[in-house]
Amino acid sequence: MDYFYAAIEEREKPELRGKAVVVCMLSGRSELSGSVSTCNYTAREFGIRSGMPCSRAKKLNHEAVFLPVRKEFYTSISDRIMEILHNYADPEENEDSFEQTSIDEAFLEITDRTEGDFNLAFELGIQIKEEIKEKVNLTCSIGIGPNKLIAKMASSSKKPDGITVVNPENLESFLWPLKVSKLWGIGDVTAKKLQEMDIVTVKDLAEHDVIKLISTFGKARGTWLKQAASGIDDSPLKEREGSEQIGRIATLPEDTLDPELIFPLLEKLAGDVIGKLDSRELSFRVVTFTAINSNFRIYTRSRTLNHTVSSKEALLEAAREILGEFLSENRTELRRVGIRVEGLQKRKGQKSLLDY
Repeated sequence: MDYFYAAIEEREKPELRGKAVVVCMLSGRSELSGSVSTCNYTAREFGIRSGMPCSRAKKLNHEAVFLPVRKEFYTSISDRIMEILHNYADPEENEDSFEQTSIDEAFLEITDRTEGDFNLAFELGIQIKEEIKEKVNLTCSIGIGPNKLIAKMASSSKKPDGITVVNPENLESFLWPLKVSKLWGIGDVTAKKLQEMDIVTVKDLAEHDVIKLISTFGKARGTWLKQAASGIDDSPLKEREGSEQIGRIATLPEDTLDPELIFPLLEKLAGDVIGKLDSRELSFRVVTFTAINSNFRIYTRSRTLNHTVSSKEALLEAAREILGEFLSENRTELRRVGIRVEGLQKRKGQKSLLDY
């Protein structure tokens, strides 16, 4: 999806179109205390980027519109989009054909549906774009390639609202001229080390001696670098059931270590989490408590339950126990607290007493 959070805000408030829109994770302490979650392309023209302090973004563009993140609302829209995308993927008979990687991005396997024809794949991509636009009124950018690596990189080639096809015949002409830092999976540290080896473009990497790459980066990483530069990626799509997580975090009215002040907020956050689980008929097995103290240091404590549950009572019981243990070990007042559940599974079979 294109600048997903900001695009949703533009959709909801058409008067924002043409303006620099910045969606922020706000702490609530002051008007612009927090960091940029995402922004539209108009804001990016002023140098505003994700992760930047909102106060700095304000200095870059005083006329920008700053909005708080509405994660639950965005997630509900994401669920509708993913439902649309799922319908275009190959039937899941022998292996997974759909993989959601984030709230606004997914991979689809369409080899069977298109019989490996990249022209048909392009037509399917156009259909996907049109249906998302019609039903959700948002734009997306699509990349089509022989594997996940190329499809991912192609999806970033023409943003926003673009579609790019890279078939095996034009793979090298698409990939090799790019700077090596643009290769999906290469971070800043690896890119810097490659540049020190006079490897500037993806072509340089593809033609580099694999033995030298292995001696520098290790066997697994060195081999992967060589293959990726040649457009080779055999990684399968995988439906990530059980690895997804749902969580909420909020700022306390004041810095405190008093459980009587902390737990009511945790109870409210737990209610939000359970509401989301109920809407998707999910249960959970792992509960994580997150705390950010007045020095902005982050702590997490997790507990794995004996079996999956789905009730608010079970979530609060685990949260209360974790909070008690945490407070007995830490003496710096807390600023923000959160609760998260993982190990998600579809509810099935007989319910436990806690579900009532």
